[in-house]
Amino acid sequence: MTFILLGLSAILINNIILTRFLGICPLLGVSKKNSSAIGMGLAVIFVVTMSAILSYSLFMYVLEPLGIGYLKLVSFILIIASFVQFVEMFLKRFVPSLYQSLGIYLPLITTNCVVLAVSLDVVAYTGGVPTYDFLTMLIYSFFTAVGYAFILIIFSYIQERLINDKNAPRSFKGSAVALITIGLLVMAFMGFRGMI
Repeated sequence: MTFILLGLSAILINNIILTRFLGICPLLGVSKKNSSAIGMGLAVIFVVTMSAILSYSLFMYVLEPLGIGYLKLVSFILIIASFVQFVEMFLKRFVPSLYQSLGIYLPLITTNCVVLAVSLDVVAYTGGVPTYDFLTMLIYSFFTAVGYAFILIIFSYIQERLINDKNAPRSFKGSAVALITIGLLVMAFMGFRGMI
């Protein structure tokens, strides 16, 4: 039950985009087409989960025992960049249409602060002991990435409707309405606050 609550919390209540406002750049850039948003969401799920697993393992079993925990930031960035390169090569080889539609935003997963934030979250300490064990870390990182993808896909559906609406006033198109829409999503998801 704890793991279900952790997953629901990461998706609905403590969604990393809507509560910490991380990863807004890819949200605004890729959300104009549903297919691009779904592809980016899946890529982020893979990169966040795998980076968190490797970052957690490296920190807990190598860096911390050797007393060089201060190298975690550099190490995590190298891990994230490696996974993003893997995803980029995979998409270029097997899904070239998605690779083309994601464009510059695919390599920008490396600098997506969501990926680094989750990697840093899973190695945090509370009261001198690690906050997460391996299984809890795995669930937290996966469902945080799913929450990111969830908002990305919802936002892409809204954006696509706004872009294709011929009757919408000119002021309801472009970046301004995208930011207003994000604000409305934040307010809507605040309704889940007392749920867990």
